Amino acid sequence: MLTLGEVHTGLLQNSTSVPQARSVQLLAIVLGERVRHSTRPIAYAVSPERLTGVDCRLATLSKARVRGVGTLVSRASITGGHVLQGSTFTRVVRGEADRRLPWSHYMSRPGVVETVGKADQEDLANGFIETKPGGGWASALPNLDLGAVSDRLMDEVQISMGLDRRPPFRTARTRLRWAVVHRPASGQGTPGATAGGEAPAQVRFSIENDTLRTMAIEVDVDDARSVAAFCEDLALHDWLLTTLLELIERSQIGDGSRSRVIDRLRPAIDYLLHLWMPAARVDQAVLPLWESLERRPGFTKQWRALVDRIRDQVAVGTVMQLSAAAGEKPGRA
Repeated sequence: MLTLGEVHTGLLQNSTSVPQARSVQLLAIVLGERVRHSTRPIAYAVSPERLTGVDCRLATLSKARVRGVGTLVSRASITGGHVLQGSTFTRVVRGEADRRLPWSHYMSRPGVVETVGKADQEDLANGFIETKPGGGWASALPNLDLGAVSDRLMDEVQISMGLDRRPPFRTARTRLRWAVVHRPASGQGTPGATAGGEAPAQVRFSIENDTLRTMAIEVDVDDARSVAAFCEDLALHDWLLTTLLELIERSQIGDGSRSRVIDRLRPAIDYLLHLWMPAARVDQAVLPLWESLERRPGFTKQWRALVDRIRDQVAVGTVMQLSAAAGEKPGRA
């Protein structure tokens, strides 16, 4: 079985942290449905799930023609009152018939896209990750574009009346496009082990450019929502790390006055450093995926190194200010 998804992450367009009650209002995107939220270990709110119907081409690495019909699941979330995410995913399964069925059939299976035509799940996974959305073949069907749905959902929240649209700093959205091949487990291995319970889950994470990341996973966890939650958590922390790197680069450490450098680092101190809590909300079954990424490339190691660099700048700046103040006192006496 195969699950495809894409998560977009960006800064909420507001000058201050949004209170939890306001986050709930912003994420009430489905009439009559409840917004789930929590305050520990960090403020977090997630919208009800919204379904989007699709009838499109499924990209394949082999260029085989595969049609997909069904529904996508999308949701938006706000973390720490500052970070907004739009996430869209779906399970891809072999269709019951080699033809398109009435919409009533697909609506009875929310969050599932059925293939029309022969399809190999690994071919579909690699095609989704490596093929740009858009394009098509003889029938003029577009490729499945989960990112467009995630973007539209984020835009819907960003234009809400409850935001002042004055973000404290400028930063780009990042995109994580992911594909998960679910392998059957033997029932004797530990969570996150592949068939036979011997080999650990396989994760291939790649930085394609400044804003796009891709990830391919093979795991025995058969819960699409748990895997999607893991990918959303990873996308959040990748955005935090990317944004912190950008702010440090803008600060021009070593070039100019120390006070100016610290002033440029202030957004990181005020809005980002307290948000780093990897795997705080992910299901126990997918924790081995985070553990794999912490070994290599080592997200938390890099984060700590950057945080230490910022704190060193603040500490040196404080010492210089105290020394300057102490030196001025005799002259004033």
